Formats: sequence, structure tokens, C-alpha cells
Amino acid sequence: MATAIKIPAMGESISSGILAAWHVKDGDYVEKGQTIFELETDKITSEGNAEESGVISLKVAEGDEVDVGQVVAEIDTEAKGEAKAEPADKPKSATEAKETSESKSEENDQKAATAKASENDTLSPAARRAAEETGVDPSSVDGSGKDGRVTKADILNAAEKPQSAPAKATPEKTVSATTSTSKATAGERETRKKMSPLRRKIAERLVSATQEAALLTTFNEVDMGAVMELRKKHQDKFVDRHGVKLGFMSFFVKAVTHALQAVPAVNGRIEGDTIVSNHYFDIGVAVGTDKGLMVPTVRDCESKTFAQIEQDILNYAKAARDGKIKMDDLQGGVFTISNGGIYGSMLSTPIINYPQPAILGLHNIQQRPVVRNGEIVARPMMYLALSYDHRLIDGKEAVTFLIKVKEAIEDPASLLFDL
Repeated sequence: MATAIKIPAMGESISSGILAAWHVKDGDYVEKGQTIFELETDKITSEGNAEESGVISLKVAEGDEVDVGQVVAEIDTEAKGEAKAEPADKPKSATEAKETSESKSEENDQKAATAKASENDTLSPAARRAAEETGVDPSSVDGSGKDGRVTKADILNAAEKPQSAPAKATPEKTVSATTSTSKATAGERETRKKMSPLRRKIAERLVSATQEAALLTTFNEVDMGAVMELRKKHQDKFVDRHGVKLGFMSFFVKAVTHALQAVPAVNGRIEGDTIVSNHYFDIGVAVGTDKGLMVPTVRDCESKTFAQIEQDILNYAKAARDGKIKMDDLQGGVFTISNGGIYGSMLSTPIINYPQPAILGLHNIQQRPVVRNGEIVARPMMYLALSYDHRLIDGKEAVTFLIKVKEAIEDPASLLFDL
């Protein structure tokens, strides 16, 4: 009996995606619940699991666009008993023979590697550099030099000839050889790659934000000394008690929540000709991944402790980077915080996460000369940037909001005591 593996529904706004990777090969035996593929959509990357145990037959290739509900594989559940019985039926001698064969195979591989290394040692620096640049394997080239040595000209001539993929190449070697050969034969100065659904969505949202909203950015700077001193003093005890580090982000999440409560005009959005005022404080925290920027939402920040906020951020960041973030985790935020400082950014003008009305950009902390009590002293300073939709938020409200954040960070005790 064959069980169809279909692309599951992942939300009303998601109708298709890219089957980014298969974790199994056609004809493999899979166990129920085993992860078999990775699906990339315009919002999240998710994994698909085997619904039954059996032998799998793949129906689509990696990189294909697939629709929700489409059959991408079938599992033959009747092959279950045969696949499990096979190891038990093997006699001991066959097992020993297999181990002996594997041992000889490894020995031969080592000899081949030694021979190849010895052959590479005979290459001239020019020939070795040509081999590295073209991706040509010197061992596959007939040398025309003295004693049959491979010359630079031999390498370049081999690179110009169309090469077929080796019959027994592993997937990794095949990909590498194909890529290198393609670059060498094409001789191009650029490559082209289709945008992933997630990157396309990010691009669309950024363009939409700049076209829909009247964006403006206001700046300020904050002295991080008090927060840094507080973290240094209580970090060890905080970790021992809560099992998570006390970071800067929880302070800023609390400071933003405090500022939203003080300046409610920032906690809203525009829908057509209507202003919607929010009375909850769900803050988005931007997380960078190798697939793009994601903004999971920390819920009910006004009632959460620093430890709970840090734990939420840690869990969301891990899920986002592992491709296990859920749609619900990315929805419903009223405000976003983006920390470009972790990458070394000194100053920027962040773009709002539309339809949210504002975003706070954090930047690198640097010792800078400032005036304190009439004296010039060095302090750990950070630039803050608040980008906002000027249709909804006036300059006075934006500046007041940013000052509230600054005051809360420079006096973190006010956050701890909810002052």
C-alpha cells in the first residue's frame, strides 16, 4: 500500500513553496516521523516528516516549486517487513566479509589519496595554481612534461574540454566539480541565482513599506554604562537561577514597552482611513539567519520578567536558524527592535516592519568622549535610531518616545521597579 506525502497547509497566505532539500534518497527506507524534506516558503522554512514507515519514492526534485496539497513522495508501507528482516537474515560470515571489504576499501582509498598527494607534489607552482583556479583534477590529466609530469598548459587544455561527471563521484564531489567546471568553461564574471521565496517576500515588504508609509528617522544616543554595570554585577547569579544570560535586548524590550505605555500614539497602525490603537505590547525582535531576516514576536512584554524575555528570544532565535520557526511566531507584533550593532553597525536608518508604525535600530557600543558634570569623560555610548510612519506619528511623539527609551536604559532601576 502506498501512502502519499503531501505539502501541508501552513497558513492562509501561503499557497506554495520551494522544496529546498530532500533528507532522503529515492528508494530509501524511512521510519515514521523521520524528517524527509525541507520546505522554504515566503515566510518560513519548515520540515516534512514521514507519516508511515516504508520505502520512499520521490516525485519532485530539489528546487522545484510545489503547491500546498501537492504529492511530493509516496511511501510503500508493505516493504516494511522485508526491509527490517534483511539484516537479521544475514549470516555472520557475510557480516565479516562486509567488514573485510570495507577495510580493504578504506585501505585502497588511503593508498589512492597518498598517490594523489604524491602526484600533486610533483606539480609546478604554476600548474598547481592553474588546477586550483580551474577545478581540474591533475590526476585525470595526461601529462606532456618530462617523465609524464602535468604542466600548466595541460591543465588549461583540460579545462577547455567538456568534462563528464565521474561515474562514482559522491554528491559533494559532483557538486563541487560541476560548479568549478561551470565557472571555468563559462569564463563569466558574474553568476545568477533565483531569489528564494523568503528573500522575495522580504524585498516586497521593504518596497511596500517605503511606498505605503511616510518614513522618517530620528536619532539619539544612550549611555550604556548603567546597564553594563548591572549585567556585570548580577550576570552569574542570573544565569545560575534562570539558566539563561542577561543580555541587552531584554532591557530594550522593557524600555520600548515602557515608552509605548507613555506614548500610546506609537502603539497603533493605519488601516485605510482608520487608526487602530493597540492595547497590548507584543514586541518583534529581528533575528538574522542564513536565509534572511526574520522577526519573531515576544508576547505580553509588559507582564514578563527579564528572564522570560531572554528565554523567549533565545528560543525564537534558535528556531529561526534551525528552520523550525512557526507562522504564529512571526505575526501580531506592534513594534520591532533591530540590533545592527552585533554586526558592527555604527548608524543606520531601519525600515519599518509594515504595517507596524515604527522600528528601533540599535547600534555598536563604543567608548566616546562625552561631557559629564562639566568634565570630558569616556563612556560606552550607543546611537539609537527610530524610524516611524509620519502619517501616524508626529515628530514630537517620536522624539518623546525615543527619550523615554533613553531614560529607561540610562536608569535601568526604573524598569526593574516599573517606575
